[in-house]
Amino acid sequence: MPDRNQAALDFLLTRRSRPAKTLTGPAPDRAALEPILTAAARSPDHGKLEPWRFIVLERGALDRLADLVDVRGADLGEAPEQIAKMRSAFADSPLAVVVVSAPVDSPKVPQVEQLYSAGAVCLALLNAALASGWGANWLSGWATYDRDFLRDGLGLADGETVAGIIHIGTETNAPPERPRPDLAALTTWMDT
Repeated sequence: MPDRNQAALDFLLTRRSRPAKTLTGPAPDRAALEPILTAAARSPDHGKLEPWRFIVLERGALDRLADLVDVRGADLGEAPEQIAKMRSAFADSPLAVVVVSAPVDSPKVPQVEQLYSAGAVCLALLNAALASGWGANWLSGWATYDRDFLRDGLGLADGETVAGIIHIGTETNAPPERPRPDLAALTTWMDT
């Protein structure tokens, strides 16, 4: 048997995202966030292209983006309840890290693999925040698909997208366990 890291396995078998609406301050400061970002950056990255980057949203940026949600939501004809929900994701968050998918031209690594790498970064960031004792949640929403919001709010270039937004803070209450997938129904074993 290989060496086993039982603590890491136990964490992965019991990890649970915390609903973003239950997160409050304090949030990690820059010193506390750095090892979380470092862990996330160790995600699989075929070709060592680093086809992603981070944008850390602190209070002022979160408030500015909440206001931009109102403007863009009205321009796009979003339902008022959808605008309010997206606005609160920014206005009520103590801190958020945007994982930007930034594909690189490569003859060897297809863009889809680079997108998968950005998704892996999101999960690693989420897990690193949880393992560090913070509450965390991975969200997106209609604003993360609006090019004007991405350009004006986050400064994204053409070709860049949001892989995910990880909200991080202090959890106010632990969520109950939820039903998990039926592994037997989702797994095919092949021996030939």
